[in-house]
Amino acid sequence: MHPPQPNPKKADPRHALLSLLAYKSFRLGKFKLSSGGDSDYYIDCRTTTLDAKGAQLTGEVFFEEIRQRGWKPQAIGGLTMGADPIVVAVAVVSGSLHGFLVRKAEKQHGTGQRIEGFREKGARVVIVDDVCTTGGSTVQAIEAAREFGFEIAGVMCLVEREEANGRPNVEKAAAPAPFVSIFTASDVRAEHISQTDDTAPAIFAVAATCELCGRPAVTNVPRNRCEAHKI
Repeated sequence: MHPPQPNPKKADPRHALLSLLAYKSFRLGKFKLSSGGDSDYYIDCRTTTLDAKGAQLTGEVFFEEIRQRGWKPQAIGGLTMGADPIVVAVAVVSGSLHGFLVRKAEKQHGTGQRIEGFREKGARVVIVDDVCTTGGSTVQAIEAAREFGFEIAGVMCLVEREEANGRPNVEKAAAPAPFVSIFTASDVRAEHISQTDDTAPAIFAVAATCELCGRPAVTNVPRNRCEAHKI
């Protein structure tokens, strides 16, 4: 039994997006991160940014943040593939910002270019990413964009994990452009916990296994978990 799914129509776009991230993208447990570190939680933003309503909200929130900051970019882009759905969402919602994607390496055929999509040298752009941990993917995008000839107006991420020197790494690479996070991992965790009904009695999960480790589950409230991983 899952906690009730949030209704984005009842909230402003920013809180509705946070609510969806907490419901769809946040998990507690033991996880190995791509950075090599361990964590007691995991955030997969793509389950939200590729959701129909989540994509719309992502575009609205990012575009409004860009508008309020007065950056006035011509395009928005980032390193594939975490940035891909954000780039498309903002381009569609704005109706005016173009999109570009940065390959992790130059392709070895055709034009061999690393920047795909919008390619106007000297243009003001905003670099985006979904999650910032060490900031490695964001820094790659910043460096590739500048090498191509873009002027970076600002850098944004959907969720900042607040660890592994992510912020200082990105700020150093982005300077003098500012780095802005829409949410922190603490924001998403707090919202996730608020969605969990702690007053509900534990229900034995018959013939079920823990969604984290595969051992026999002892509860299915709010998710199938074993004794070691129950919330």
